[in-house]
Amino acid sequence: MQELTLKQYVVDAFTDRVFAGNPAAVCVLEQWLPDELMLAIAKENNLSETAFTVKNGSGYELRWFTPGGEIDLCGHATLATAYVLLNFYEKTWDSVSFSTQSGALGVDKKGELYEMDFPVYGLKQVPVTQEMVLALGARPSGAYMGRDLLCVFDDASVVKELKPNMEALKALDGLLLHATSASDSEEFDCISRSFAPKLNVVEDPVCGSGHCHIIPYWSEKLGKEQLTAYQASARGGTLYCRKDGDRIIMAGKAALYSQAEIHIPADGLDA
Repeated sequence: MQELTLKQYVVDAFTDRVFAGNPAAVCVLEQWLPDELMLAIAKENNLSETAFTVKNGSGYELRWFTPGGEIDLCGHATLATAYVLLNFYEKTWDSVSFSTQSGALGVDKKGELYEMDFPVYGLKQVPVTQEMVLALGARPSGAYMGRDLLCVFDDASVVKELKPNMEALKALDGLLLHATSASDSEEFDCISRSFAPKLNVVEDPVCGSGHCHIIPYWSEKLGKEQLTAYQASARGGTLYCRKDGDRIIMAGKAALYSQAEIHIPADGLDA
């Protein structure tokens, strides 16, 4: 078998400039690769997410891999994939539909914004435990479980200054942990940070799927359907969100960082 050459892009999502937002690698494939090879590529990239997409009829199939394995939903890598497809592959399109593990996901290009239609994660309130306090180094005022654990704080400065114990976080329920509070700036409604040590990702710089937990909470708490959210990681990122029934309309900007080729030798195809 001959060497395999793949085109790969890295896009910073939920930002209008490079070196901010959340970087995602995007591989546009002619056909699916073995899962083990896609995971090996994700590990080699060592970003929080590598997206793989294959055209199918008038839309695309989409899968997301972290260095720790495949995940069922990822916002920033979906935005990044839509950016790549609409700017390099489907230049006459103003929207793209993805078939994913989380169902059909649509992305519309509206000026500089890429607007995504995502599912809401239902939240169930759970007790604040001493294990949460020890893992986070601070006591949340409330905790809620969806796919992920959502911990709510009353003080934005506490969220910004958290230095969680990653090993202790792994012992908590939920795939990821999101810490959130109301914003201390009039520019935003809420802020958050997202941690994913179970996926070999210490901190996700801007987590789209996390806002499928965060936005439902703050929409109800603030009595607002339209919210502007800020992810207060070191890189930072802005999400323009609207709750629409059991869906979240989530929009952000994107900036292209790199285009490259991946070269996988024939003996590497058995990775």
